[in-house]
Amino acid sequence: MPSPTRLVLASTSKYRRMLLDRLGMPFECADPSTDETADAGESPADTAARLARAKARAVAPLYPDALIVGADQVASCEGERLGKPGGHDAAVRQLTLLSGRSARFDTAVCVLDAATGSDPVRVVPCLVTFRTLSPRQIERYLRREQPYDCAGSAKSESLGIALIARMETEDSTALVGLPLIALTEMLAQAGRPVLGA
Repeated sequence: MPSPTRLVLASTSKYRRMLLDRLGMPFECADPSTDETADAGESPADTAARLARAKARAVAPLYPDALIVGADQVASCEGERLGKPGGHDAAVRQLTLLSGRSARFDTAVCVLDAATGSDPVRVVPCLVTFRTLSPRQIERYLRREQPYDCAGSAKSESLGIALIARMETEDSTALVGLPLIALTEMLAQAGRPVLGA
């Protein structure tokens, strides 16, 4: 019986690593070192899709026979893109903007078959409505959670869930950064069903 195709996550994100680990499949991680700048006129969903594919392709030369998973997320609110804040002051600005408003998180996943070059991409949107937040609540949340590496400063898998009034999506794992429902389907289509044949 041939050994299963090697699986590689083209990401250094601990959140994506934890999500992929839930599927119980052995995998390796590789740093894609990809420029994440949006192209002029590109929609958030298109940026996420392009970058998910670019990340998978970036590590493909190192894993010529592997299935490579690339992912990217772009958050936006009222026309403004919200990246990873990187620090406290930027996170305060983001959460002040999000207070009482809705934001869209477009999360893309690509499964690149390095042997064949096939690289389908799926984008899973998540519309998140935030509660009205006082400055004191924002400070309390940021001091406890320090979500400075999360798009929009909203770490929904932890205390950030308290910021959210409502969420509309086909897959709640998409908000964390890797849509596992879509990924499971894509892996099956690529010949690596999560539960076997």
